[in-house]
Amino acid sequence: MNPVRLSVSTPVVITMPQASAEWEQHATVEDLATIAAAADRLGYHHLTCSEHVALPAAEQQRRGMRYWDPLATLGYLAAHTARIRLATNVLVLAYHHPLEIAKRYGTLDRVSNGRLILGVGVGSLKEEFDLLGVPFEDRGARADDALRALRASLSVAEPAYHGEFYSFDGMVVDPCAVQDHVPIWVGGRTLRSLRRAVTLADGWAPFNVTLPQAREWLSRFDLPPGFEVVLPPPAPLDPITAPDRTREILADTAAHGATIVSTWFHHHSVQHYLENLDALAELHTPTGQAPA
Repeated sequence: MNPVRLSVSTPVVITMPQASAEWEQHATVEDLATIAAAADRLGYHHLTCSEHVALPAAEQQRRGMRYWDPLATLGYLAAHTARIRLATNVLVLAYHHPLEIAKRYGTLDRVSNGRLILGVGVGSLKEEFDLLGVPFEDRGARADDALRALRASLSVAEPAYHGEFYSFDGMVVDPCAVQDHVPIWVGGRTLRSLRRAVTLADGWAPFNVTLPQAREWLSRFDLPPGFEVVLPPPAPLDPITAPDRTREILADTAAHGATIVSTWFHHHSVQHYLENLDALAELHTPTGQAPA
């Protein structure tokens, strides 16, 4: 088994009550670019940005309120990095026509020289569905059809697809993605999300799923070669003051099925966050490869 790789659960762009630090509320876009450039230099696999258009105020304590737009954010960070991959984690499929995603994120793939990872999800916030005027009850079946449509169109200038909910041909999408096969990962917190990922995508990036639960679910499937499993550690990493414990947590997360660990820390400033990135990279090569 290859050593687990490390990614960055990007701070600032999303603020969660249980995980975000006070400094993130006042961080600048230059702070964000500095973090991305450091992760890029250190060899972290990918960074992330999620999607919500508008959230009910009542959801603040559960979901947080700040969600930077992923297309604008990742486009900006593409210009400040060279190697690190850019992952939407996640786009809600129902909010977009598949060709809209293919055009917008295909353009991102082009301007980033083929670094896009398209993380997608079915969505669960009915109020947001209602606000945007998109169907909620059949969102799972629509998502499955959208995934098939995306696979047929992401890297094709003149795509054709005919499915249950989406159908198109004779249309040109230029630019399209430069990768021959854009990685598509499915997010979610259910066994169904994993089944969808194994059947229709290239990886699974769950949230709010315990490591034992993830391992048990993964054991039910024959995972295809190259299938990625992106899991967060069960506790924040502290590579500066608890390096041995950090190594144990990374090893345990990998033992539960992770091919990539989505790292997070307790931190009190942008400088402290950068110090954590550096310290973790010294403990564990982010690429998962031994130094030359």
